[in-house]
Amino acid sequence: MYYSNGNYEAFARPKKPANVDQKSAYLVGSGLASLAAATFLVRDGQMAGDRIHVLEELGLPGGSMDGIWNEQKGYIIRGGREMEPHFETLWDLFRSIPSLENEDVSVLDEYYWLNKEDPSFSKARVIENRGQRMASDGKLTLSRKAINEIIKVALTPEDQLQDKQIDEVFSQEFFDSNFWLYWSTMFAFEPWASALEMRRYLLRFVHHIATLSDLSSLRFTKYNQYESLIIPMVKFLESKGVHFQYNTTVDNILVNRVGTGKVATKLEMTVDGKHESKKLTADDLVFVTNGSITESTTYGDNTHAAPVEHELGATWQLWKNLAAQDPDFGHPEKFYDNIPDANWTISGTITFNDDRVTPYIEKISQKDPHSGSIVTSGPVSIKDSNWLLGYSISRQPHFKAQKPNELVVWVYGLFSDKPGNFVDKKITECTGIELCEEWLYHIGVPEDQIVDIATNSASTIPAHMPYITSYFMPRALGDRPLVVPEGSVNLAFIGNFAETERDTVFTTEYSVRTAMEAVYTLLNVDRGVPEVFDSAFDARVLMNAIYYLNDKKKLEDIQLPFAEKAIEKQVLRKIKGTYIEELLKNAHLL
Repeated sequence: MYYSNGNYEAFARPKKPANVDQKSAYLVGSGLASLAAATFLVRDGQMAGDRIHVLEELGLPGGSMDGIWNEQKGYIIRGGREMEPHFETLWDLFRSIPSLENEDVSVLDEYYWLNKEDPSFSKARVIENRGQRMASDGKLTLSRKAINEIIKVALTPEDQLQDKQIDEVFSQEFFDSNFWLYWSTMFAFEPWASALEMRRYLLRFVHHIATLSDLSSLRFTKYNQYESLIIPMVKFLESKGVHFQYNTTVDNILVNRVGTGKVATKLEMTVDGKHESKKLTADDLVFVTNGSITESTTYGDNTHAAPVEHELGATWQLWKNLAAQDPDFGHPEKFYDNIPDANWTISGTITFNDDRVTPYIEKISQKDPHSGSIVTSGPVSIKDSNWLLGYSISRQPHFKAQKPNELVVWVYGLFSDKPGNFVDKKITECTGIELCEEWLYHIGVPEDQIVDIATNSASTIPAHMPYITSYFMPRALGDRPLVVPEGSVNLAFIGNFAETERDTVFTTEYSVRTAMEAVYTLLNVDRGVPEVFDSAFDARVLMNAIYYLNDKKKLEDIQLPFAEKAIEKQVLRKIKGTYIEELLKNAHLL
């Protein structure tokens, strides 16, 4: 497996890998990573679909990419995915998946056209004081010290940030900035999260610094991601003969170690409550989605909080059983154990059945939520919320089956250890009605109407996700297994708890990238995996970032110590009339 960029390899079709007709594949889990791996096995590995087996513990596919109608509770979404043009492997994947609405075009085609016609742009990224746009919204408000800290972290090698928290490498001045408010609420970072992962995000998404406050760089699907992305993939794979086996929990995978080699030799499973096993040979490829951020999710309803009690979950237990066999398989306990109380665990789906809340939404986002256009363009964060509450309203209908009078809102709170501002409870203790009340309060609904709207005009489903922030737990190198561990013949790890260089977890791109790397490695597919977008190596992007980090100041207006200012003047004189001066002008720094 090797990396490439440019369109030479992007448009190329690899030759059929040697001996692929003698091989089979078993994919543990049916989330995005597994479905992507199955697609790459079919498309690029040219493996017959009937030799590919997807083993899923639940009764339906999709993993964390969900969005369902539950007859007892209503519409449920546990989260949404923010996507952007430079998810190189994601778009490589979906260019090959036919649209369900028009089989003559791909999912990528319809997605591209939709976002051209209805681009993302937030007119209120942060609110406070019960529905008022934050006065400084649009500015990053970084001090010189905070900017220097960002640069220092970006320049620090990963091995020097092992097991460090973000609040160990940044001062309070950084956390007081709008930059941190935008960054943390967009990506779900907490001060205790991994500094190593924070560095990766800074380098990976440096090209988004200019648009943090308006979210214009983001792209969104027409419906929820389950209906827009997962179902088309499943239909495509089923049409190729891929076998989906549900209600199947893989309890363990036995791995035989001979010298430096590692061969998966047996699957131990529970199928419909009964124990089964499957012997494997070196020609049986096994792809494991290890760990899950939505494992052990519990749900409440209007009158009940989501239970917080939970078991570890099958995906975590499988990873534990694998790690016990070989240290190269990672350290799962680093991610599921000792998660701080001050973290995000609750999200909620609010379905309104009338328009009493519509004027308050429209006042903030300056858009009719029933227009069919994207409403909030990503999260609207509430600065003065004790829970650091945020909400997102996608294009409506968000579900194909949604009725014209229904409006679906997704809410979440990043802090679970404090009482609310309207509801005197922690978010983890709140019923659906109370969760809705707190949100209505913060968007400016009059207090004498809040209880009635939350009770009679809305159905709110709280979801408790104990591991939702586990991707960001402070970690060291080796805590996540390599996509294909050293010496592995037929076993690969895929998804956001596998390790690949430079890319960032909690993204659809990471799931697809690890899947592509796994398939290309185990089958020796002779085509490059598109490398992570190289924004951190582009001088134009870095200059642009300097401009926006300093709230659109030109170099001459940036406050520097006297000695540094003198050096700057000398340098500017020397580059006058050169290409470097041209680049600085294009970045608005001159």
